[in-house]
Amino acid sequence: MFNQLTALGWGVVTFAITIGVGTVVLTRFGNAVGGTANTTVNYLNTQLGTTGLAGWAPAIIAFAVGMLFLGAFIVGKGRSRSY
Repeated sequence: MFNQLTALGWGVVTFAITIGVGTVVLTRFGNAVGGTANTTVNYLNTQLGTTGLAGWAPAIIAFAVGMLFLGAFIVGKGRSRSY
């Protein structure tokens, strides 16, 4: 089970880095362009941030960890115990 948690951790870290780099790149690009393009870049930056993709991160993490624990209990329940 800890192998799956390690893989989940790496996935979350990669997800966070992707959002962080995307936000920085979009902000820099938005400052480099002007007018309508800047408005569009700011909108994309908002959708990538807390009101968009990043806002789903806690729900995805909670769901994944819950499924790992649920799977561990189901697998553990099927084992026969000899005393």
